[in-house]
Amino acid sequence: MAAMIRHFRSSNYITRITRSLSTATETVKSQNYPRNPIPTSIEPKGKTVQWVFLGCPGVGKGTYASRLSTLRGVPHIATGDLVRDELKSSGSLSKQLAAIVNQGKLVSDEIILNLLSKRLETGEAKGEAGFILDGFPRTVRQAEILTEVTDIDLVVNLKLPERVLVEKCLGRRICSECGKNFNVASIDIAGENGAPRISMAPLNPPSQCISKLITRADDTEDIVKERLKIYWDKSQPVEDFYRSQGKLLEFDLPGGIPESWPKLLEVLNLDGQ
Repeated sequence: MAAMIRHFRSSNYITRITRSLSTATETVKSQNYPRNPIPTSIEPKGKTVQWVFLGCPGVGKGTYASRLSTLRGVPHIATGDLVRDELKSSGSLSKQLAAIVNQGKLVSDEIILNLLSKRLETGEAKGEAGFILDGFPRTVRQAEILTEVTDIDLVVNLKLPERVLVEKCLGRRICSECGKNFNVASIDIAGENGAPRISMAPLNPPSQCISKLITRADDTEDIVKERLKIYWDKSQPVEDFYRSQGKLLEFDLPGGIPESWPKLLEVLNLDGQ
C-alpha cells in the first residue's frame, strides 16, 4: 500500500502517465491478448484481498464490491465516490469535475490518480490492509500502473445487457437527507440469443425518504448512453489485459441482488449472508 501511494503521489510520474495516454490506445490495438480460460477456482489469500471490480456504469459494481468488502474485512474504494466527495467540497477542483461529469465524460487520469492516492494514504494511516477497487483501472495504462506497484489477486467483471443498464441508471435515486441510494425501475426484459429473462424488482425507499428523492444530474438517457459508449470504446481492453493474466472472472448477473448475490458467492467460493 505504501509503495502504491508513493508511486501515485509522484508529480513527475503522474505527468508521464498523462503524456503516455495518447499512445496507450494504439498500443492496445496492436496487441492480441490470448483469451485464456477464466479462473475456475478462487482461493482468497487469508483475510487480505486485492481485488478489482470491472463493469459498465450502472451494472452494480458498487453494490457487490461493498458487500464483499464487508464480508472480507477490507475497504471498498470506489473512484466514483471519490469524485462525488470532491464535487461536494469547496475546492477549486470541484467546478472542473462538475463540468466533466455533467457531460458524461471520463475524469482525467491525473485527477483520478491524485484522488486515489489521497484515499490510500488516509487508509494506510488507519491501518487498512488490502482493498477492493471499484472504477479503477479504467484503461490498460492504468492497469499497467497497478501491476507495477501491487499484485491484483482477482478481477471480477460484472455484465448486463445494455437495455438493462440504461433502465437501471434512469431509475437511480438518492435521498437528499440520508444519502442512501434507491432504484425505482421495475425491470423485466426477455433474453436474446438464448439468454435467460432478466427481472429486477425496484429498490424502493422507505416512506420518510420518498419526498426527498433526487436524481443524479448525469442520469439522463443521453448521458447514460454516452457513458456506456465511452466505456466500451476505452475500457473494454482492460478485460483482455487481465484475461491474458488468467485473473479475469466474467460474471453475467442473472437478475437483481436476491438472485445474483448467492451465485456470486458460490463462484468466489465464499460463505456469506
